[in-house]
Parts: sequence; C-alpha cells; structure tokens
Amino acid sequence: MKIVFATNNKNKIREIQSMLPGSIEIISLESIGCHEDIPETADTIEENAIMKANYVTQKYGYDCFADDTGLEVDALNGEPGVFSARYAGEQKSSEDNMDKLLLNLKVKTNRDAQFKTVIALNIKGEQYLFTGIARGAITIEKTGNQGFGYDPIFRPVGYQETFAELSLETKNTISHRGKATHELIAFLNNNPS
Repeated sequence: MKIVFATNNKNKIREIQSMLPGSIEIISLESIGCHEDIPETADTIEENAIMKANYVTQKYGYDCFADDTGLEVDALNGEPGVFSARYAGEQKSSEDNMDKLLLNLKVKTNRDAQFKTVIALNIKGEQYLFTGIARGAITIEKTGNQGFGYDPIFRPVGYQETFAELSLETKNTISHRGKATHELIAFLNNNPS
C-alpha cells in the first residue's frame, strides 16, 4: 500500500516511515507535486490535521493522512498548543520556541505538560482520526541532540532523559506521534486496500 503523508517535515516522514511495516510506503508531498504550504489555520489540533488531509485529497485526489501536534503546558493554560510550531513567530524556529517557553515557565513551579498528536486519515472516501498523548514535564534547560521541535526540553513520564536523549526506537514506542501512528497502522492492517 502506498499512501501520501501530508507534510513537508522530513523528520516526521523519517520517524513515521520507521514505524510502518514494509507493506506500507509513504509518498511525500514533493512526490505528488505539492510544493505549497498547506494551511494550518484552525483553532484546534484536530481541525488542523483534518484541514491538511482534506487539502491533499481534494486538490490532488490521493488517499492520505496528515498529522498535527501541539505541546500543551498545564501552567500556561495549554499553551503553546495549536501554535506550537510558530510559538515564537512565523519563522517557526525550534530554538526560539523553546527559549520562549522556558522564559514563560521561569517563575512557574508546575512544569507538567503533554504532547498531543492527531492523525487524520482520508481513505476510500472516509475519514478517521487517531490520537496519541504523551505526558511529561518541561525541563529547566535543553539536553540531547536527537529528535526535533521541543524534544530537548520535554521529559516523558517514567524517564530521566528528554525525548532528544532517547533513541528513535524508544521514542517511537512512548511518544504522542508513536501512539497515534500505532493506531493508524493497526487500522490500515485491519482494513487492507
């Protein structure tokens, strides 16, 4: 089975392709000739995932899936949430985003947070949603050089390391994206084309 993953983020493609069985091959947006930035203007993570999947299906005619992820920090009333990628501005700099978050948490004692991923799958004229959540806490400083985004400042529950210090294999078993992707894979395996 070949399916389009509606993202230009090569890190996400690599992470998800590594979790998929050999029978499922991801097709990139680049491969279908989609070079534009797909709008992500919704108010929720769910709506953004749906918006991206629908864009590819409607404009290019492919079955596809799209994800959206947000980091929700308890002490900041769920910020940055749906604005996680552009928390510190439209330049979408991970370093700037982490710096802003650490600054906003400087005087907070509660550092509990969660990553939430929603995957919207459009297949055979139907739409399905899969959600994964990883609870954890925001660290005081950045550590580790694996992963991407907020990984260097997110320590998942039950671990002393941040996501950026864990191997890709370990991260994929416990992460928000990993959990949502495992739901997606189970669905695809039980509903072959």
